[in-house]
Amino acid sequence: MAMASSKKSKVTRKVAFYAGLIGLLTVCLFPFFIMLMTSFKSSKEAVSTSPTMLPQEWTFTHYVDIFNPDIFPYISYFKNSLTVSLTASAIAVLTGILGAYALSKLKFMGRTTINASFYTIYMFSGILLVVPLFKIISGLGLYDTKMALIVTMIVQTLPTAIFMLKSYFDTIPDELEEAAMIDGLNRIQIIFYMIIPLSISGIISVFVYCFMVSWNDYLFASIFLSDSINFTLPIGLNTLFSTPDYVWGRMMAASLVTALPVVIMYALSDRLIKGGATEGGVKG
Repeated sequence: MAMASSKKSKVTRKVAFYAGLIGLLTVCLFPFFIMLMTSFKSSKEAVSTSPTMLPQEWTFTHYVDIFNPDIFPYISYFKNSLTVSLTASAIAVLTGILGAYALSKLKFMGRTTINASFYTIYMFSGILLVVPLFKIISGLGLYDTKMALIVTMIVQTLPTAIFMLKSYFDTIPDELEEAAMIDGLNRIQIIFYMIIPLSISGIISVFVYCFMVSWNDYLFASIFLSDSINFTLPIGLNTLFSTPDYVWGRMMAASLVTALPVVIMYALSDRLIKGGATEGGVKG
């Protein structure tokens, strides 16, 4: 009887867990479902006073329109966002690897203070950093260029990149590094031949984080960019609101397509992280 009661209790808890999980996912995903359905509705149906969950007449017009340069230069904005995000993420990760290695493996004066001050930048709202960053960007002659946004995104993501990578590097035994030095490797060779392969999952995670922050940035892009040629997707979506071509279906389609690269990167990174973890385990 006791065993049957325990089994029944486990089943009940499992059912309750999955029911709660399904309920939470439903609440979280419902807005995206509405966005998706609205993107397939006609302009008239999207603003109807008697809304329906599913489109009465399915249309792909809005997805065609957002790739029309005369309505919404999506390709141009996409290239700008991709250039800024990939460049800023790559530089932040590479610099973060070197900085994290120094803080994790090297002994020098002030290391503890530096470690404790990483998140100082996040004590202040992003808007408070606009004025000093604007003066720096203007002084360098980078205003209204993609480089201005790249520099800003590196400033925003580098502290977290170093902090996260240092946590991964701390888990690598010092004995491995000592053995590598005995074999004749210098510090740079140790980083690229040993530290990076053993920390590939962490590096991928940090890269995805940096990419996501850069891709979704609106605040700094809206301040440092003024020419539409340099606009990234978040700024481009905002400008679409104030044009005669603005309709709800088109906005939803553009928003969903804009979010797609981040979703794809998350999916790919999950596979790469698993593959990297397995490879690292075999090598170790």
